[in-house]
Amino acid sequence: MGKTKIIELTEQQRAALENGYRNGKSHAFRSRCQMVLLKSEQRTAAEITKILGGCKVVVNNWVKRFEAEGICGLETRPGRGRKAILEKADLAAVRAAVTENRQRIECARAELERGLGKQFSRTTLKRYLKKTIAASNALEGD
Repeated sequence: MGKTKIIELTEQQRAALENGYRNGKSHAFRSRCQMVLLKSEQRTAAEITKILGGCKVVVNNWVKRFEAEGICGLETRPGRGRKAILEKADLAAVRAAVTENRQRIECARAELERGLGKQFSRTTLKRYLKKTIAASNALEGD
């Protein structure tokens, strides 16, 4: 059996981790903060996985990342997930196509696919419209 790695936290680090555990925006960030806090209580990675789930390798990787980068290292890095098909740069073309084909979203989609050279579904276009309308309404409300 390997030696249990113990993390020594300063009061500031402990306070930041406890704040992240209680008030973090994402569940993943909160659980990562909890992993590091539990590790600082001299618990083994196996004990932590029984409490939080997952595997020992994951616990050890997040502890190493915390030691290297601090609490900022526990946040999910940008660039994860699937990239958007329709981007902000496509807004003018989408607006023009939808204005021209107001009640025929399928015609607007076909026109956009030809003009932009991108393949996407009707649902994707609807989501994009909903998202951009909500964003523009939020800007107008400011």
